[in-house]
Amino acid sequence: MTPLLATGTRRRIRKSAIPGFGLTMGFTLVYLSLIVLIPLSAVFFKTADLGLDGFWDIITRARVLNALKLSFGTALIAACINAVFGVLVAWVFVRYTFPGKRLLDAFIDLPFALPTAVAGIALTALYAGNGWVGQYLEPLGLKVAFTPVGIVVALTFVGLPFVVRTVQPVLEDAEAALEEAAASLGANRWQTIARVIFPAVVPSILTGFALAFARGVGEYGSVIFIAGNLPNVSEIAPLLIVIRLEEFDYAGATAIAAAMLIVSFAMLLIINGLQVWSRKRSEKL
Repeated sequence: MTPLLATGTRRRIRKSAIPGFGLTMGFTLVYLSLIVLIPLSAVFFKTADLGLDGFWDIITRARVLNALKLSFGTALIAACINAVFGVLVAWVFVRYTFPGKRLLDAFIDLPFALPTAVAGIALTALYAGNGWVGQYLEPLGLKVAFTPVGIVVALTFVGLPFVVRTVQPVLEDAEAALEEAAASLGANRWQTIARVIFPAVVPSILTGFALAFARGVGEYGSVIFIAGNLPNVSEIAPLLIVIRLEEFDYAGATAIAAAMLIVSFAMLLIINGLQVWSRKRSEKL
């Protein structure tokens, strides 16, 4: 056997350090291709038929721009609200014991279990002018239902569990000894939170924020009932895509979808970059 052939044989029989890597990697690539990559690439292939000028003409129309601004703006506001109150809710569940704790903890997952349409109808009935909450808010000049404020309320409702469930395990695993050590060294409560607890939970907060934001951008069922769906006022981008599909304007629908994908990917990439930076910074500390 020649040296070259022997070398090639040794290379072929060399086994991977990870058993089953070839099979699992192949399954992963096939699964991602069928479920994620092929459908997303179809959106861009369909949009490519328009050309750059046609694509730009569609996404720069006033109605489309207002819908995109509303979808991304309300999703961002709702994700910020959830990032604050989700951490507080997770902190209460982890650090305190009170009657009904298990029941309230189960209620956090309610937006996951409820069909989105049911959640939208319930929120609309609650915040409408004659609803249980809306009847007290409207005399104060605070109209929630059928306005962009109602969209923020709906997105906050569906996005809260993402932050709570990502932060809660991190707080449960946090060592109480570190807090005690900080207190023994003279740190007050705010210094302990800022220097000990907060750096440890920042990556999980960003993860929950990203999940809540991504859910809010594409949310449809829980929003259309409370939004009012007025063009240029309270019309979200997913609804505009559905309207284009009902009009058999597939090119226009895919152009709006492609614009949403591009903006969403860019914002999630920035958030993931912040996660990596915060994780490296916490490791250095």
